[in-house]
Amino acid sequence: MHGKSTAVLEMDYPIVDFLTLCETPYPNDFQEPYAVVVLLEKDLVVIDLAQNGYPIFENPYPLTIHESPVTCCEYFADCPVDLIPALYSVGSRQKRQGYSKKEWPVSGGNWGQGTLSYPEIIITGHADGTVKFWDASAIMLQVLYKLKTAKIMAWCPESRMLCVAGVSANVIVYRFSKLEVTTEVVQLLEVRMQSELNETDSPDGGGEPTSAHHTPGASPHTSGPPSQPSTSSNNSDGGNMPCLKVRSTPLKQSAGYQVDLVVQLVWVSGEPPQQITSLALNSSYGLVVFGNSNGVAVVDYIQKTVVLNLGTVELYGSNDPYQRQPRSPRKSRQPSGGLCDINEGSATSEDRCKSPTSVLMSNTNLHQFYNGGGRGAKMSRKLSLPTELKPDLVLLSVCPPRGANPLDHRDNSFSRSRSSSVTSIDKEAREAISFFHFCETFARKGDSTLTPCLFVGTSLGTVLVLVLTLPPAGEQRQLQPVIISPVGMLVRLKGSVLRMAFLDSSGSLLPPSYDPWYEPNVTTDGEEKVPKRRPVSVSPSTSQELSESQYTVVCSEKQAKVISLPSQTCIYKHNITETSFILRADVVQMSQGVCVACFCANGHIKTLSLPGLRPLMDVNYLPLTDMRIARTFCFTNLGQAMYLCSPTEIQRITYSQETCENLQEMLGELFTPVETPEAPNRGFFKGLFGGGAQSLDREELFGELAAGKASRSLAQHIPGPGGIEGMKGAASGVVGDLARARIALDERGQKLGELEERTAAMMASADSFSKHAHEMMLKCKDKKWYQF
Repeated sequence: MHGKSTAVLEMDYPIVDFLTLCETPYPNDFQEPYAVVVLLEKDLVVIDLAQNGYPIFENPYPLTIHESPVTCCEYFADCPVDLIPALYSVGSRQKRQGYSKKEWPVSGGNWGQGTLSYPEIIITGHADGTVKFWDASAIMLQVLYKLKTAKIMAWCPESRMLCVAGVSANVIVYRFSKLEVTTEVVQLLEVRMQSELNETDSPDGGGEPTSAHHTPGASPHTSGPPSQPSTSSNNSDGGNMPCLKVRSTPLKQSAGYQVDLVVQLVWVSGEPPQQITSLALNSSYGLVVFGNSNGVAVVDYIQKTVVLNLGTVELYGSNDPYQRQPRSPRKSRQPSGGLCDINEGSATSEDRCKSPTSVLMSNTNLHQFYNGGGRGAKMSRKLSLPTELKPDLVLLSVCPPRGANPLDHRDNSFSRSRSSSVTSIDKEAREAISFFHFCETFARKGDSTLTPCLFVGTSLGTVLVLVLTLPPAGEQRQLQPVIISPVGMLVRLKGSVLRMAFLDSSGSLLPPSYDPWYEPNVTTDGEEKVPKRRPVSVSPSTSQELSESQYTVVCSEKQAKVISLPSQTCIYKHNITETSFILRADVVQMSQGVCVACFCANGHIKTLSLPGLRPLMDVNYLPLTDMRIARTFCFTNLGQAMYLCSPTEIQRITYSQETCENLQEMLGELFTPVETPEAPNRGFFKGLFGGGAQSLDREELFGELAAGKASRSLAQHIPGPGGIEGMKGAASGVVGDLARARIALDERGQKLGELEERTAAMMASADSFSKHAHEMMLKCKDKKWYQF
């Protein structure tokens, strides 16, 4: 082999085997390989030999789901039909460096013929801050779109709004666009949330609702000095020091998800911000709400302002059911939340994931997937927001108070402290935000009109209600402030609140209001589309229907309750588990109704009917072996669920009978099926002089193809005596008829066997006859007639 140069290609994993691909499959032709397929221990690589640098082909079906470890995931079934094509369109235009420009050369196989045609999407968050959208319809798993956030996420399929929250206490709001734009200034809100106030800064009034109202062009009046952002770590008090710095230069954003707003929680007095434990977004209201172990902040991403900033205690007002001890005045530097390890029980480096990402998603009301929320929350008081508007950025402040790590309340073994010490009692008295839900419902007891509301679930099992007063859509929405008023407590349950949903009077699921997607950038004719809010329509016709027109479903770590609205009475209650606790709960839409699906720490999967909370299924599916399963398990509509069973594998399961029946049809075929070619026709002379027994097909000899169908005149139907007695007589002879039919079949088989033997004997006799005839012909061909 004589070549001008030698290239050495290094693989990431040990090589198992390799194969060259040539234009012709025939070995006697000239072999000019254009690619080489390399099978590695954990991957399959195809290298393009025809291009300089030997780039690899982009694998459309990756064998590993990440280049960076997966830290969180969510699963959506029955998405809008135009969503997957839109994501694929913008994803295919992304620039991919280091890949060959040619199509994937390996072909073959067929997709299954399953009847499940609804679109399914899986979203994964990774340790390097990237977010991937996967087409998971039927049995496929293909990358649609990759978003580099270096940050987190929450998603609304209808409006295509994406909200991402990172471990550095930052929230990023994205809008989906099919056009490429250049953003001159990335708008930033620096939110400063203090855990406690000095005596001189205490708020007026005990339980009055407090909201901060801002407009994009004005700075709010505050009692303290304006916030000054600091980019230097040498600040004397360390105040307002951001964890991440947002670029100030123009940002070119390709088609797909484009940054609309960045919310950054800053350091205060040398204290780092706490991790965000829960997040929700509503595209109809234009609000993003997030909470941590100390309080709640609501941001209006349309006006780029903070609407509400309250500690957990202020949400109760004067009706706080818990006796909370005041905090010690000692100040100590608390470490930041740190990086999340997805497998705390594993000691190997492969299973550990340091992640700045956590996923939060729901069909229209988006919730962060975060197990827990932490019982280690500190007390928080309301703080007036020192805010300054600068020419190059929009500023707000919210800094979370000092508090324990929100993961402290649940260790790797899922044990609970039973200590009666003062420390443990004080720890249990603290409360964190664990869940949010936007809806239009009856906010107060006895209300007759629907009101936009925000329901807040806490780690102590309390559900609180906040009323939203929204300005009219259009220009007034851009100018008038959003007002939020705490109403009080709705219900209390055992354990941390995990999930909430609303049902109408017939038991059907009520989705939150949402904005349908529109192109946010200016169109070609210079007109900008204005979104219109799409509320949930519930219009009872009579006062009797109005009195019990909605149900709210609340599920905690221990139990589930159904509350009737607006009477606010508990009509159903079910203790789901006594010896364990629930890790994940979802209200899912099935083909025949709505149910609650739960995954418990003891490995049981349970489903309950709604609104009656009757147990439908209890299966001991999976013993909980590590934290990865607990943090990634999620349910979705139509009986689907998924979790990460290893750092590189997604396990999908179903609890739907319809999917189980169609599973074999959904499975594809590895090879392309080809029809069997017909056997060549046997010539007359070859059959006459070829010798040997010929294999005969019985169907050919005696089947309908050769002999044709029997004439109908051979048998005639004569009706017998009717009535029940005739039926009894006919039924009594079934066994005898079956026995006789079996005997007849045996006799027919014997006769067919004898016929086959006779046919073989006839063939042998014919062969012998042909030989004798041939010998006779050779013997007599030279003799004259007079020699006989």
